[in-house]
Amino acid sequence: MSLLQREREIIVNNEYIDRFDFDEVEEFIKGASKDLFISYKFRTSDHMLVQPRGGFPTYDKVFQLYKEFKEANVDVLPLTIDSNTRLNDYASAKKMLALSEENDVDMLNGYPLVNHGYRTTRKMITHYNTPVSLRHGTPDARLLVETALASGIFEIEGGPITYLLPYSKNFPLDKAFLYWKYVERVCANYSKLNEPINRESFGPLSATLQPPAIVIVIQILEMLLSLEEGVKSFSVSFSQTGSMLQDVVSSNVIKKLSRKYADRFGHKDATINLVYHQWMGAFPRNKEHSDSLINTSTVIAAMVGADKIITKTRNEAFGIPTKEANAMAVANVKYTLGMLKGLPKVGDEEEEENLTNEVDEILEAVFNDGADTLWRQVFNSIKKGYIDIPFSPHIINANEVITIRDPQSNIRILKKGNLPISEKSFAFERSKIKLAEGERVVEKIIQDIGIML
Repeated sequence: MSLLQREREIIVNNEYIDRFDFDEVEEFIKGASKDLFISYKFRTSDHMLVQPRGGFPTYDKVFQLYKEFKEANVDVLPLTIDSNTRLNDYASAKKMLALSEENDVDMLNGYPLVNHGYRTTRKMITHYNTPVSLRHGTPDARLLVETALASGIFEIEGGPITYLLPYSKNFPLDKAFLYWKYVERVCANYSKLNEPINRESFGPLSATLQPPAIVIVIQILEMLLSLEEGVKSFSVSFSQTGSMLQDVVSSNVIKKLSRKYADRFGHKDATINLVYHQWMGAFPRNKEHSDSLINTSTVIAAMVGADKIITKTRNEAFGIPTKEANAMAVANVKYTLGMLKGLPKVGDEEEEENLTNEVDEILEAVFNDGADTLWRQVFNSIKKGYIDIPFSPHIINANEVITIRDPQSNIRILKKGNLPISEKSFAFERSKIKLAEGERVVEKIIQDIGIML
């Protein structure tokens, strides 16, 4: 038995789950319908895939949610996991699940997959025979991912940086890298049995004034860490920035550089997809304005040629959206996409050149670190502040980078902290910023965060 398999035996030996049968799971994945694999959908679809968000604690409510989504002609189903499971607190999740089932009240903010178990969940996944994307935010997702894959969920979102620094305050970063290394290897092993398991990074980060250069650097690094373990299908992503120009430029650069670095590191056989998240910041309370924001996001997704769009609803400002609101959003996005064909290609050479330079400069600094493995190079770079996520709550994040918007709503780097970008690149950023006389930066930041309100 390999070292990895011994580790897997220990991980699944957990009091909160049913006995794990690896041989049966392998046979299931080997014979699973190709329609359950989003990597297959990406390869064979002639349109942008549409995926909503959503998850409830009980099996019955998720089953009904999926029914509603299927009637709205959804391409990819979501499974959002509850926050207790995200913290590996399966005992609390079990109690809250029991209360939810007993009282028909949602005591969890998502589906406690580990407690439901893979045998139960698989019945629902195979019933709908549609790809399901696992959304969670867990630094240690080893048991969760084992359970998901055994259930027939063949897309796993997250990564050691994107599911740690924006979500956690003090979970050890080195452990997150090692735990995600485990996830990548399990995904890579199962990929050999049927279609590839798709891994997807989480580009929105803290969803607050994120400069495209940092987003793209992190997307490329999580992609390389995944491909290094044998994953063959990976999705890079970013979210709507609030500037149409910046979204178009970001998409051109992330597509170009993710391919370049995958090839440079010997992964020419890997498939790379682009995912676009509709607006992730604070939504307006005016529902007509929300509709307009969502429609604009859809137009941008079409302009940047995304392979998948992840939708929002007009109810975002009022708590967790209902299944009906989510289904309506999917139907509206699909209707809008149907009108957006044959769009002209647009861009901005100067902006694209500067963003490309910034990403290359930061990545070269990461790769020049003296550590013997890529994950250690990335780990050291975060500690040095070479990678610095604005508004991250994690204690290891430098939090020295300050960003604001320019008059055209592009996100600009006002203070670069230890980011290893050249003086030329930084001067370009600063040249675009126009602060009014007497305007305080902190007030500008607050205003820029609430740009859509």
